Parts: sequence; structure tokens; C-alpha cells
Amino acid sequence: MITVLNFKSYHTLLFINMWNQIAQKISQTTGKTFQIENRRSVSGGCINQGYAISNNEQTYFVKINHAHQISMFEAEVLGLQLMFNTHTIRVPQPICCGMTDQNSYIVLEWLEFASGSSSAWLEMGQKLAQMHKQATTTQFGWDINNTIGSTPQINNWTNNWADFFAQYRIGYQLKLAKRKGGNFPEDCDVIEATKELLKHHNPQPSLVHGDLWSGNSAVTTSGEPVILDPATYYGDREVDLAMTELFGGFPSAFYRGYNDVWQLDSGYQQRKTLYNLYHILNHFNLFGGGYASQASRMIQQIL
Repeated sequence: MITVLNFKSYHTLLFINMWNQIAQKISQTTGKTFQIENRRSVSGGCINQGYAISNNEQTYFVKINHAHQISMFEAEVLGLQLMFNTHTIRVPQPICCGMTDQNSYIVLEWLEFASGSSSAWLEMGQKLAQMHKQATTTQFGWDINNTIGSTPQINNWTNNWADFFAQYRIGYQLKLAKRKGGNFPEDCDVIEATKELLKHHNPQPSLVHGDLWSGNSAVTTSGEPVILDPATYYGDREVDLAMTELFGGFPSAFYRGYNDVWQLDSGYQQRKTLYNLYHILNHFNLFGGGYASQASRMIQQIL
């Protein structure tokens, strides 16, 4: 019994110390003393633990994970800053990220969300298209690797989009899937089919969110569209549009707004399945289950 009590006391102390260190880092970063007076658990997605922390003046959103995931949060900070610097669509402002004794964390501004009106979704589509137009590179990839969920996402700079997507998106996920016991066609067959499908498609490199499903988009209580939890890189803008259709789709006003600013290229409907295969393979690698059969159907369609 003494051992159990000591174990509980030790972990309680670690938990308290973690929050003290996070509050101290916020104070150092903002230059304004912050002490946590209220803390409550909120959704942090499938990968992280999420919390709202506040005093009588300010509320922050905090995501917590294991210490070895610090690079994931560091990449998220850089991705959010990159999107913010386009001065197009709103993203949560990162406050700081860091490590405590046993955990890594990221602190973001707190945003209040509400159900979005048709005009808000129209604006979201317009602003996403404006972000996609911010072309600052002639290559595909990014300066660093990041994550898609908790899976590593390889962003090696590549001159050709077909080569990039075949090797660092579909090919990489297929390798991981085989380790997980996935029974899919030979990697080389799918990779060659990917290159064939994309060989005549020459998009400009756009800054993309990279993981744009409905759970990573929202509208504030003031009606402003927001995108969050990015897996940022420079790629074909269509990868974002494809994923918005993967899990139920966004409201039709979103697509009207996007096309008002930048019409989609011909052939998008064929490429959409390929682009979403990346996410379904990743879901298989993260969660297993029924995603294997869905991935197999998509692969057969592509082949």
C-alpha cells in the first residue's frame, strides 16, 4: 500500500510540476506573468491530450504528448507561422512549445468556435485559395520533415511533383503499411501507377495545409474561418481540396468560394482518389481496422 501511495504521489508531483513549467514558459515568452488558475480537459485530436488553461485575464489551448514528440510540435509552430505570414486565412497563433521532465507540449491562442454560416464557409474557400496562390518556391517539399497525425511525413525538396508524391507520400506509406501487415499490391506497381497518373500534371508548388479534414477547420464566434493542426509543405493545392471531400465533405459554399478565386484544373476528379489514398494508408498505419479494405479499393481504382 505504501508503494502504491508513493507511486501516486510521485506522478501527482510530476503532473503539478509539468503545469508549473508550462506556465513559466508562457510567462517568459509573453513577458507577462501567467499563473494557471483554471484547467480543464478539451479535445486535442486523436494524437494529443488537449487542455484549456486560464487565469482571470487570458486563456490558452495546450496540447500534451510524450517527450519524444517535441519535433512534432516544433514543426507545427513553424507551419502555423508560415501560413500566418501569407496574410490570408486565419490560423491559431502559436505562443510557445517545449519540454517538461516527461512531456512535450505546444501552447496556442485560445479561439472560441461556433457553427459557421454559409458566408463564412464561402470566405474559407476564398482565403484557402489565396493561401495556395502564395508560391515562394519552385520545388515540392519543405525545409524540415513533420508529421501527418503522429506518422513521420518526409518533405525532401523535389523538382517534380509526380516523383515527390510517388516516393514521399504513397511509397513511404506503403512501406509502413507492409510493416503493419497490410496486404496491398507491390509497392513498385502502385508507385509507377502514381507517376503515370501525375506525369502530365504540372502544378505550381503551393503552400498547403496538408491535413485539411473537417476536424481541422472551424469558424470563430465572430464568423471568421480558421484552419488548424497543419501538416504543412509545398505541394499540389489539390491535396487540400481532395481531403476536404474525404470524410463527408465541406459545405458547398466552401467549394464555390474556392473556385471563385482559383478554378481547379481538369483531371482533379481522377487525381482526388490518389491524393486521398495517402491519408487512408496513413489511417491504416495509425489505426488499422477497416482502412485496409478502403485502401485496397482505392489502389485497385488507381491501377
